[in-house]
Amino acid sequence: MIKYPVIRNAVAGLSLIFALMLPVALTGKTAKAIRSSGLTKAQKVLLEADSVYTQLHLQSRGLTKVAFVYAWKGYRNLAEKGLIRRPEILSICDFSQSSCKKRFYIIDLRSGELVLNTFVAHGRNSGGEYARKFSNRPESHQSSLGFYVTRQTYYGEHGLSLNIDGLEKGINDKAEKRRIVIHGSDYLGPDFLRYNKFNGRSYGCPAVPLSERDEVINTIKDGSCLFIYHPTKLYLSRSKVLNM
Repeated sequence: MIKYPVIRNAVAGLSLIFALMLPVALTGKTAKAIRSSGLTKAQKVLLEADSVYTQLHLQSRGLTKVAFVYAWKGYRNLAEKGLIRRPEILSICDFSQSSCKKRFYIIDLRSGELVLNTFVAHGRNSGGEYARKFSNRPESHQSSLGFYVTRQTYYGEHGLSLNIDGLEKGINDKAEKRRIVIHGSDYLGPDFLRYNKFNGRSYGCPAVPLSERDEVINTIKDGSCLFIYHPTKLYLSRSKVLNM
């Protein structure tokens, strides 16, 4: 777990939920700029994202800035509409990265911590080392991009698993029908990579290393925001969550 100092100043103009649940520091010139009434909402969100990204040193962990900015924008929109029960947790799968990289990030915005950074699988028909194709269609065995909210846990064929609901119609809203869940697997992680060119792939689920399954699931369960990112222009232009 990586922890950084957090300053708990509320940011003027944020909704009540963010005044209460977003203590990640926005200070100095950035805070002054955000408080300026001359800035549009989009400009404020961009400044917030830049500040949080910098303070949590996410670049050094491999998370691309563009992925975080999109994640932050969608997360803000969903939280303001009351669609996220646990706004203190934001999880991001950055599928622009190689599957050999730790491209799953779990951020605790209340404490200002990068709680976990680990491997995550994409669908077997989405690509090899890199995910390149995505689908919402059942039996496609491809990953679906976009924003999800985590639900309840259950025990199935993979042991402890986590239901997730896709929030974007036509993009990931068939997650339940497809049985897209978060579960653990032994085809991910350092031991698997020792004998394989890249991590294993799923039938579309964002599977995580079996050794970290319980920590991942118990940290993000019950209503937190999950964003699966890839710089696919079709998704970025169609997403109603990003373009509210």
